[in-house]
Amino acid sequence: MKKLLVGIFTAWILSITALPTHAADMKIKVDGVTISSDVKPEFKNNRTMVPLRVISENLGARVNWSDTEIVLKKSNVNVVLKLNSNTAMKNGKKVPLDAKPYLKNNRVMVPLRFIAEMFGSNVGYSNFVVTVENKPLVIDGVKVKTLQHELYMTMGGIVNRINGNAYNEAIYNLFVENKGKKVEEPAVYSSHVGHLAPGDYYKAGQYDFLDQEGDSIKRFDIYTKVRSMDDVDQVREVLIYEANVNQWYMFNDKAHREILELIDTASNNGFLTEISNNVP
Repeated sequence: MKKLLVGIFTAWILSITALPTHAADMKIKVDGVTISSDVKPEFKNNRTMVPLRVISENLGARVNWSDTEIVLKKSNVNVVLKLNSNTAMKNGKKVPLDAKPYLKNNRVMVPLRFIAEMFGSNVGYSNFVVTVENKPLVIDGVKVKTLQHELYMTMGGIVNRINGNAYNEAIYNLFVENKGKKVEEPAVYSSHVGHLAPGDYYKAGQYDFLDQEGDSIKRFDIYTKVRSMDDVDQVREVLIYEANVNQWYMFNDKAHREILELIDTASNNGFLTEISNNVP
């Protein structure tokens, strides 16, 4: 009996000491893509703690940081966290936290499952792999499989596809929320900047939300106004063309830059695939 108890106690000790190794080996997959981070996720009080960046970038939540308060916002969900507090706020209502956020190597560590489920994502765990599945974007009742982005250069162009559900939703929302008043079709516009003069419009990018068969559900083209040397310090005028309804709108230049930043982040995190590139 004594030997049995010693054996059980030894096994228990080994299981505890093995946790840091398991944490270091643990992987996080979001929508099928393995996410890397400069600070490793870790187990704490039986909870998977991850850097806030993993949440903010790959769940499509925008983050505002003020002193010890962290605000995460996505669509109509607003979550407020405080460092070393076991209480959060969701849309103004208190919610108990199963693990307190804390700092590690100048990174805010937060409980993955809690945050993911606050934004409607599903979380699973098997063989030291944590999986997070975001809901696919739905446009006009049709699920979006991927976003095809065509970038036009002075010579040639690049076609990419973005497969992360959260990125596609965030980009689509930027188009919808920042679409301004209707305008007339510009007199001169083109994807070939060499043919344009100040006052004309250059096609800066095409964004096509595709269904499971690769057919277009919704397409937005972004056009920027060509400026003269005297106007380079002015805010750039931007238009979008919604191809499915054949209509032009004013657009927000800040939103355009945010879309490009999201695409860059999606690329850095492994959610972007280059389809073609004929830039010399």
